[in-house]
Amino acid sequence: MALTLHVDGARWRAAQDAAIAANPGLVPVVKGNGYGFGREVLYAEANRLRVTMIAVGTYAEVPGALAGFSGDVLVMEPFRAAIHAAIHAATQAGLPSVDDGRLVHTITTRVDLDGLLAANPAARTVVEGLTSMGRFGAPAARVGDLVAAGRGEGVTLHLPLGSGHVDEISRFVEAVGGIRPFFVSHTTADEVAALRRRFPEHRFAARVGTDLWLADRAAYEMRSHVLDVRPLAKGDRVGYRQRPQAAGHLVVVSGGTSHGVAMESPASAATARSRAIAVAEGMLEAVHRVRSPFTVGGTMPRFAEPPHMQCSLLALPEGVAPPSVGDTVPVRMRLTTAYPDAVVIE
Repeated sequence: MALTLHVDGARWRAAQDAAIAANPGLVPVVKGNGYGFGREVLYAEANRLRVTMIAVGTYAEVPGALAGFSGDVLVMEPFRAAIHAAIHAATQAGLPSVDDGRLVHTITTRVDLDGLLAANPAARTVVEGLTSMGRFGAPAARVGDLVAAGRGEGVTLHLPLGSGHVDEISRFVEAVGGIRPFFVSHTTADEVAALRRRFPEHRFAARVGTDLWLADRAAYEMRSHVLDVRPLAKGDRVGYRQRPQAAGHLVVVSGGTSHGVAMESPASAATARSRAIAVAEGMLEAVHRVRSPFTVGGTMPRFAEPPHMQCSLLALPEGVAPPSVGDTVPVRMRLTTAYPDAVVIE
């Protein structure tokens, strides 16, 4: 039994190549679940793309990145002396060393910079500016001093989703002074091109994850094995909770909460339509009629009960032809929250 991500390798890689061609200097982001493909797969793809740097999310991801990728590794999590200062002396506990010359650390405060340099006087750094994202960073007026104090290799800026970031980034370029490389997240290729025209003496590198690895949605598909199929009479009870079912078939498929099935990340209901959908889905959940992400016989049947850890029970309506044991069925999932058992690149 397996939940498997099937990938059309040629098409997937063509989309990567197109992204690199459209955005020279792009820095691939390899973090978390590896966008559903797994970080090890993406390290290999980054090597294939011949990029000189990747970005990871946290220090916990550093050992794998250094082992799997041949170039520099930028850590987007800011170095915090209160948290990370001891990691260079604690590698026996599985924490990464700050001494590796391929590591580039993110700095936002002077106390953290001093803590990093105390651990490794030769540490490579970039300074993060506090953008309208409001997550973490140094105010624009302090960024230049931090870059100078740490002999920093550049400035990094994490912007909100969407577009319209050229003016905000420009304010940092003008405030920092000097000729600095800028690493920017959530900017389009057109925005980066506009920045290069406005500041031709600077180097702008976009850090890209979703729009690199998930650019062509037709290049990959999650598939689930059918593990069992049984007819259901009206009122039959199944599952842990013994809920009565309508007439049809019970279809047991691979894929449950451990794979990320039905574990969607929170979304903002920003429009009247999205709020109405959220209300409707909540009402369906209250009466145990939640639609599953599995497609069986051309329909997306409801869950017979909430997904189990490694499989799900589906209530296939009467009149829909049931699949056979061993068949595979497609699963609609956000790959950023998916943990398949296997990735098959064809």
